[in-house]
Amino acid sequence: MDDVEVVRALQAAFDAQDAAAADALVADDFTFTSPQDDRIGKAEWMRVCFPTAAHFAGRTMLAVQPLGDDVVAYYEYVVAESGERYRNTEVLTVRDGRVVQTRVFFGGRER
Repeated sequence: MDDVEVVRALQAAFDAQDAAAADALVADDFTFTSPQDDRIGKAEWMRVCFPTAAHFAGRTMLAVQPLGDDVVAYYEYVVAESGERYRNTEVLTVRDGRVVQTRVFFGGRER
């Protein structure tokens, strides 16, 4: 798989809550950063962040593009409880077929 395919596969594993597939796609030294998380490791990401897919009624990938040594994923998701729509951007670094870093950027509700 190329880097974009790795990112798409990880997004699909998250959406399907396939922990085994996600574990295989994320490096052991993986770090995750978002406005709510400061460089948490793989184990904490799997424990805290990975199970949150149930909060979403759906996600539409708007773009997944290589950018230098990274891959940028831009998507819209719908919150299951409220129906509100949000858009996130993730910058992921892939090395040797596994994601080693994810940085998430998000803002307010779509209008």
